[in-house]
Amino acid sequence: MTFASIPGAPIRLEHVTLRRGGRDVVRDLTGSFAPGSLTAVAGPNGSGKSTLLHALCGLLPVASGRIERQGLDARAIALLPQEGRLDRSFPISCRDVVALGWTARLGLFRRIGREQYAAADQALVSVGLDGLGHRPIGALSAGQFQRVLFARTIVRDAPVILLDEPFSAIDTATEADLMAIVRLWHRQGRTVVVVLHDLDLIRAEFPETLLLDSDAQGWWGPTEDVLTAAAVRQARLRACVPPLAAATVRSEAGSPARFPSGVSGLDAAAEEAA
Repeated sequence: MTFASIPGAPIRLEHVTLRRGGRDVVRDLTGSFAPGSLTAVAGPNGSGKSTLLHALCGLLPVASGRIERQGLDARAIALLPQEGRLDRSFPISCRDVVALGWTARLGLFRRIGREQYAAADQALVSVGLDGLGHRPIGALSAGQFQRVLFARTIVRDAPVILLDEPFSAIDTATEADLMAIVRLWHRQGRTVVVVLHDLDLIRAEFPETLLLDSDAQGWWGPTEDVLTAAAVRQARLRACVPPLAAATVRSEAGSPARFPSGVSGLDAAAEEAA
């Protein structure tokens, strides 16, 4: 599988409900991730953000509705999980972790050889870890380990990339370096979906946003339309947002613009903003 296999069709969600621990965490969500789009997923803890990423790559079945991947192979979707969910006590080097990114492309029974390790070394250089390939992952800082995970994702060369809170527990310099890689993936035409809590970063860098709330509803569309003060309040996000008058999106006629139809809760949020 190579980057040339990037699909031209969107990933569609039609009335998708996802369940964790016996309760609905996402309910009746409809929308699509366009090819080459860059989308942030925001919401309070427990709103189903990580669950959604697992469902998108086929690791979690939907409770109802459907996710249409348009024939996209599961190996073409790369998921970078939250750093805190990974075991760093296993005695393995940075270079070997990155090289494991080839497994999805080669299959479990094909040997990772010299060419693949050379690509892993180049990926480590691209994330600022030149010379650290043989260091065990247990000896890394949180920021260095996240760079390793980004290097592994680079090696995957996947057309669809899902990142679950990739900037948590890292310093500002590391966040800036890794965000530059996210921008590069977007310019290359990959579909990138990122779970984030930083609303300022979302507004500055992400054209599209899916905002989930603790009542299992979602707002989905252009970031400037979704991250209004009213929608953020309804989603129960504790964040600094512009005053309501400044955040309300206006149409050319001067009346409040409507959110895209077909997504649960969008019209109700737009009416509240009015």
